[in-house]
Amino acid sequence: MKNEFSGASLTTVWHGAAPCPPAVKRGLIDWWGPKITEYYGSTEGSIISTVSSTEWLAKGGSVGKPLDSVEVIVVNDESQRVAQGQEGTLYFKNKMGNDFSYHNDEAKTRDSHLEPGVFTTGDVGYIDSDGYLWLSDRKIDMIISGGVNIYPAEIEGVISAHPAVEDVAVIGVPDEDFGESVKALVQVAEGVTASPEIAQAIIAHCRELLAGYKAPRSVDFVQHIPRTGTGKIQKQPLRAPYWEGHQRRI
Repeated sequence: MKNEFSGASLTTVWHGAAPCPPAVKRGLIDWWGPKITEYYGSTEGSIISTVSSTEWLAKGGSVGKPLDSVEVIVVNDESQRVAQGQEGTLYFKNKMGNDFSYHNDEAKTRDSHLEPGVFTTGDVGYIDSDGYLWLSDRKIDMIISGGVNIYPAEIEGVISAHPAVEDVAVIGVPDEDFGESVKALVQVAEGVTASPEIAQAIIAHCRELLAGYKAPRSVDFVQHIPRTGTGKIQKQPLRAPYWEGHQRRI
């Protein structure tokens, strides 16, 4: 395809809705040039931030600086604001005074708001010293292993760059010693045969690029990774078989 389409006719390419694996995005920028702009936002809050290709390459994965019309507030589990650079739940405030409510769901509306006009969609991240917003993951997908918070998105980005991998989802599964352990569910690339050797190669790949506690303890192979129409991984059906019979809500 690269021989048939150089990308020269493109002026601007926007992408959003779900994370793009860093290796894939870097490859697209190399192919098409610095024409890709990523946006981060939600149905509830519209666009929160944008980042150009040049900024993204310099910042290594940030989703950019918040728009002038949006204030990003980072809070800890006690709903207290944290210092710049510290990770926490992301809340957003539209400076023009816009707000929302969920249709026929007062409880969900209440739970999503820190105060009137200040809401969260459940994402976790931080603001760096230059004012750029970084996402760790969705709080609902967070894995707690031995009391340590582990965010699957970072691990998924590393695994997706392995040549044997077509798609991947990282989940937490029951662990008698640590509460949860990290498991990678992998759809192998075309022409690759799933095997224990491939699983060990993926784990070794992660140990080279991530802190040891983030590397998957195990790898299972699946036929496909279920995704929504906007590309988000549907993790609940992936987690369900592993948590059946355990006292945990998924």
